Amino acid sequence: MAGEKTETATPKKRKDERKKGNVFVSKDVSALISILTIFYSAKLLFPGIYRNLKAFMLLHLDYASTKTDITDSFISQIAMGAIQTFAAAAIPLIMIAMITGVVVTLVQTRLLFSMDSLKPKFSRLNPLEGIKKIISLKSTVEVIKGSIKITVLLYILYNFIKNRFVDLSRTMTMGIMASSVFMLESVIQMVFNISMAFAAISALDYAYQWWDYERQIKMSKHDIKEEYKQMEGNPQVKGKIKEIQRKMAMSRMMQEVPSADIVIKNPTHFAVALKYDIEKDGAPILVAKGQDELAMRIIKTAEKNSVPVIENKPLARSIFSQTKLNSEIPQEHYAEIAEILVYIYKLNNKEMKL
Repeated sequence: MAGEKTETATPKKRKDERKKGNVFVSKDVSALISILTIFYSAKLLFPGIYRNLKAFMLLHLDYASTKTDITDSFISQIAMGAIQTFAAAAIPLIMIAMITGVVVTLVQTRLLFSMDSLKPKFSRLNPLEGIKKIISLKSTVEVIKGSIKITVLLYILYNFIKNRFVDLSRTMTMGIMASSVFMLESVIQMVFNISMAFAAISALDYAYQWWDYERQIKMSKHDIKEEYKQMEGNPQVKGKIKEIQRKMAMSRMMQEVPSADIVIKNPTHFAVALKYDIEKDGAPILVAKGQDELAMRIIKTAEKNSVPVIENKPLARSIFSQTKLNSEIPQEHYAEIAEILVYIYKLNNKEMKL
């Protein structure tokens, strides 16, 4: 079928889709890299976070044992301290998460930023479009992928807790620092195990997103033809333009025939009109030339305007084939043309300097 999209998208189609912000991005890849970055950042920042939390807790435990007068200013001081402690612990991780998400997305989209994707589209409010999305291939794949993720996650968590249950129970007898470090390392190890499993899912998701994107931007043969018309111009319109340009050029050429000094014919197949201005031309100039019907028009126009017409078959054919319009004739024909012009000038009682 003419409208069936079976052709790979052209470079122009890809460029247009990119301008619209339509590029393929794997959210699973972004999520995986973000999670790994956040948790390993938390591991690096943990000593500082621990010191801040410890100082905050010791300070307020001391308040609890010594403070008897609780005022509004004291509550405000505690609240401000809690906010500052939380900010010092959370803001670096939040900033790392934001930067990581932006960088991963920009890498996948090759530094794409498009305002078109932010423009409101009323088609999104169409219930039929929403239903189509719900029952689409993409939504089915997302459901299957989500089920696989949950199954893998529960399996890893179950095995992790089962294998470390005894070690986790021993944290009750450890110091705060030792138990915190153990718990953090355990969580990071668990996240690492989950990430390794999800890495395979992310790779498959990336491949699927690429395949689905290529499928969506495929073009029909008709689309490719229409694109070619837009890029190169409609062949029919271009043909019309060329025809108009040809007619205009021919009209201008025919307007030069009455002012020519001589027309050489062969006898009806070729005709060339030459003009020679002694003051400014170095050699006779070809102002018009034609073959067959156009040759006859040149001859008739010349005769109508009393321009001398000379029959010289080889000379007419040679000048026709070797000389461009508004160009000087080849040097090899100077002598022959000069004799003809001298003869014509004598007939017209004109003086000619060669």
